Amino acid sequence: MTIQDVAPIPRRCSSSDDVAAPLLPSIQGDEVACDEFNGASFSGAVFNLATTIIGAGIMALPATMKILGLVLGITMIVVMAFLSDASIEFLLRFSKVKKSRSYGGLMGDSFGNPGRILLQVAVLVNNIGVLIVYMIIIGDVLAGKTEDGVHHYGVLEGWFGHHWWNGRVAILIITTLGVFAPLACFKRIDSLRFTSALSVALAVVFLIITAGISIMKFISGGVAMPRLLPDVSDLTSFLNLFTVVPVLVTAFICHYNVHSIQNELDDSSQIKPVVRSALMLCSSVYIMISIFGFLLFGDDTLDDVLSNFDTDLGIPLGSVLNDAVRVSYALHLMLVFPIVFYPLRINIDGLLFPSAPSLTTSNVRFGCLSAGLISVIFLGANCIPSIWDAFQFTGATAAVCLGFIFPASIILKDRHGKATSRDTILAVFMIVLAVLANAIAIYSDAYALFKRNAPRE
Repeated sequence: MTIQDVAPIPRRCSSSDDVAAPLLPSIQGDEVACDEFNGASFSGAVFNLATTIIGAGIMALPATMKILGLVLGITMIVVMAFLSDASIEFLLRFSKVKKSRSYGGLMGDSFGNPGRILLQVAVLVNNIGVLIVYMIIIGDVLAGKTEDGVHHYGVLEGWFGHHWWNGRVAILIITTLGVFAPLACFKRIDSLRFTSALSVALAVVFLIITAGISIMKFISGGVAMPRLLPDVSDLTSFLNLFTVVPVLVTAFICHYNVHSIQNELDDSSQIKPVVRSALMLCSSVYIMISIFGFLLFGDDTLDDVLSNFDTDLGIPLGSVLNDAVRVSYALHLMLVFPIVFYPLRINIDGLLFPSAPSLTTSNVRFGCLSAGLISVIFLGANCIPSIWDAFQFTGATAAVCLGFIFPASIILKDRHGKATSRDTILAVFMIVLAVLANAIAIYSDAYALFKRNAPRE
């Protein structure tokens, strides 16, 4: 049995179940609704899934090369891509076996109501944290920020000077009302296919500019040959290698949107090539960004490489290229926002109204949940100055559960006796790797945070 065995879903006339949320087992009536939606295209599905994958994590990848070196770093990106493909294949294959059309339904079938709720909570923790990070980055890029007494000018502040309308709060209000709120109003994920395509294109623009600058400086001798292997000199530096695992896991998390994209496909048997195409596209972008970002900045690469583009690049038109990189990435995150927001709204609806009809059938519930969640994210982005440390912990907990632990647990539970010995071995490997690597990463991060905040004698 393969992913292709997943049965296609009727398009023109479907029960309200068919329009149901991607993550939760729907509890609907038998009423039939007819619309003109004939199914999502292959390209639209690939762009939506690729946009789900590529987010803020891309900016931390060059820093992983600084820790791992290029050889081990690129190897880890490829390994994570293969493991992500395997875990998604688990979800889709067992969804067909268990006749589940959602991640939540699959968890509910395997572990009952506690499993479904645990999945919902993991998505809420992961996605709310990610969306707050997106909004913080957008505010930092466009409006600037002050850190350790040093003010880093935002793009708009650099262009027009300081005014009330390009301050952080004003920028985020304009972005929220002008971009996030309208894009969050779509009830089908396929409606975001054009913004997703533009989002991927903007990530490629960032890649092209970074590659161009790196090649120019490399030819002119302005950069040194990057380190190929990690620098491990003691136990602390060895444990530090594991801190990249949450970043790499977060970089490939898209599992919460796979079912929704499959459910809307014109031919749902295409989901396997959709997943692999999206993973190949994103892996290629990740590898190129990692290589050229680390080549350009070397051991001076910051945790968020976007911060490196706040300095003098030492080339003609350097300030223009800096602004182009920062603006293109801010626009990219604006267009990623609704794709990550989509399953977040579905899950909070499932937690608050588990017996209600499909969210798409109630405009009042849909609007109230959308407005409430956007307000929470907006307040979080304005009240929390920086959550990169929290983001790392989120990647080591909720993200690793969504990406590896939950899919592997479904295989090991195997209520219908369909798992092969290969599935079981791979599932055990995923859980052991995820738990061990992330436990060490959490310890290392906590230790570093403690040392940084410890009073100096």
